[in-house]
Amino acid sequence: MASAEAVMSEVEEPDLTDVDEEAGEEETGEEKASVRDLELEGDIAADYVEGLLDIADLDGDIDMDVEGDRAVVSVVGATLDELVGEDGEVLEALQELTRLAVHRQTGFRARLMLDIGGYRAHRRAELAEYGRTVAEEVRRTGEPKTLAAMSPFERKIVHDAVAAVGLRSESEGEEPNRRVVVFPQGETSG
Repeated sequence: MASAEAVMSEVEEPDLTDVDEEAGEEETGEEKASVRDLELEGDIAADYVEGLLDIADLDGDIDMDVEGDRAVVSVVGATLDELVGEDGEVLEALQELTRLAVHRQTGFRARLMLDIGGYRAHRRAELAEYGRTVAEEVRRTGEPKTLAAMSPFERKIVHDAVAAVGLRSESEGEEPNRRVVVFPQGETSG
């Protein structure tokens, strides 16, 4: 298997000289990225991922979108399970490589999200349901519940689901063993 540095150097960097100047808002000097900046991140990421697919001789269609304050690059295809890996571990690694490629081009840290084969969308639905179920259990028992370790993406979804039910949750621990703790109404940690 090729090193990350070798893969990054083999993937052709996109030519940014023809970026559409009217694609979004003008830069305001603020920390928050404009739609134009996010579209640029998405374009760079899509080109990088397309290069990775070519190197690996895998087929996949690439879609780019902007959701909220991040670019989202999605790859769909029939034979992409190996790019997701067990529990999304390969997908997380590919997302970090893609973020590094965007950073190398733009000089700014990218918050883009990479999804392959709909894994993140499916996982989001599963985790939202899990968060609601755990919140209902905590509400019923009155006891806090500590969940298994999760990635930041997964924890955010669970926190949002718990908040939607009206309870409070916090993340505790250090990566990669950071966990969500769901508290009954009115209870706080430590």
